[in-house]
Amino acid sequence: MNKIEQEWLVTQVVTEIYHDYPYLWEKFGQHGRDRTEEDNYHHLDHLKTAYEMGDGAFFIDYTEWLNSVLTARDVGTSLIIDNYERLIRLLKHSDFAASYEKNVYIEFLQQALDYLRTRSE
Repeated sequence: MNKIEQEWLVTQVVTEIYHDYPYLWEKFGQHGRDRTEEDNYHHLDHLKTAYEMGDGAFFIDYTEWLNSVLTARDVGTSLIIDNYERLIRLLKHSDFAASYEKNVYIEFLQQALDYLRTRSE
């Protein structure tokens, strides 16, 4: 995924999240929005690393760590699930140059969602 595609994806996800969850503005303000953007760049960086390693478990480990950090900061697992679902939907409907890489990202995100859902039941 090139830088322009990455920027587009992060902007779309963050814009949607703050549109659909207006209470996040009240709770976290601009600082929270900035952190959400930063987090999404981290998601994509970890997906890229997992892709390059050919190791979906690497992204699961990151997701486990992310969940523990964010839940400690009063951000629920449900918001991480929502974020990953948005990434999957936008990736599926994007016309990115590296389609195989995109499909692996989707696969790793789905595995992470499965992991999160089993932990939040």
